[in-house]
Amino acid sequence: MSYLEYNLKTVPTGLAKALYLNWALVVLLTAVASAGFLMLYSVAGGSLRPWAEPQMFRFAAGLLVMFAFGFVPIWYWRNISGVAYLISLMLLVLVDVAGSVGMGAQRWINLGFMRLQPSELAKITLVMLLASYYDWLDVKRVSRPFWVLIPVLLILIPTALVLKQPDLGTALLLLMGGAVVMFVAGVSWWYFAAVGTLGVGLVAAVMMSRGTSWQLLKDYQFKRIDIFLDPGMDPLGAGYHISQAKIALGSGGWAGRGFLQGTQSRLNFLPEKHTDFIFTTLGEEFGFLGTTTLLVLYALIILFCLHSAMNNKDRFASLLTVGVAATFFFYFAVNMSMVMGLAPVVGVPLPLVSYGGSAMLVLMGAFGLVQSAHIHRPRGRR
Repeated sequence: MSYLEYNLKTVPTGLAKALYLNWALVVLLTAVASAGFLMLYSVAGGSLRPWAEPQMFRFAAGLLVMFAFGFVPIWYWRNISGVAYLISLMLLVLVDVAGSVGMGAQRWINLGFMRLQPSELAKITLVMLLASYYDWLDVKRVSRPFWVLIPVLLILIPTALVLKQPDLGTALLLLMGGAVVMFVAGVSWWYFAAVGTLGVGLVAAVMMSRGTSWQLLKDYQFKRIDIFLDPGMDPLGAGYHISQAKIALGSGGWAGRGFLQGTQSRLNFLPEKHTDFIFTTLGEEFGFLGTTTLLVLYALIILFCLHSAMNNKDRFASLLTVGVAATFFFYFAVNMSMVMGLAPVVGVPLPLVSYGGSAMLVLMGAFGLVQSAHIHRPRGRR
């Protein structure tokens, strides 16, 4: 029996694919998104407008995208991974040429009915291409220098384009997501140790470059580092965001003030309360129990993805699932660390909870790829 014939005989077809969907993952994603709807309703003062209602429609559209992507055979996503990566690079270049500017950064393309953020797309297409690359590459070559250099360049190109916008948060997510795929693919940990050592040197160089002609970060990015180290140095200026976020989280206590009772958000003390800092509203209104519940839901999503990846005999599908799970993890880990003062403020939204169109649709599309890998996992080599 040929490989193609084996695939055709083992892959579910038609309506049978619905039975192979990871329905537990669908329920978890819906639960997290519903928490977002509640928070967006709350920060709008108890109104579905202007944030909660549009977010519901976007999530509904995202579910359709996830189901549509999930029913497409996994080999199709492997075959178009290179094209998808190139398209995301072209969109990043287009942003630099004719992108919309918002809050001092040029990150969006105005499509009329929505603003597309190509950097969100780049996170997923990068994972797709790396998974395809390591699926093609002989395992014995994975740690050889030449074959390590290729994926490093594939990661650095979109990272450099995103840094130019500037968007440090998304650039870090690209680096970390790509590194996880390389590590899981079997690249020697010595490379990561070397990169870690270089990273320490880079941090030192960044700090030394401040105020020089070769300054490596923008002034506002250095300001964020200063505020991260000492938020009290400017509590009414650059440190306002994190100071108010900590007040909101601390005031929530064990069980929170109650739904619609958050004073920090209702009285507009919280900045970006419907996007980057929405986690603080959850903490203020539902306390430690509410934030822990959301964290458990996130953890379950990651566990379901990892379980699916470990039980998948197809290398591309497995690496793709792990890459999406890692990107998702870094998404919420960076956001939560940021609003709790454990990391500098870098402008990363809380996945499926923060208000936003591009992030929602792209993320649901990414979970559609996970569903595709899960549904078609009988497609393994004999």
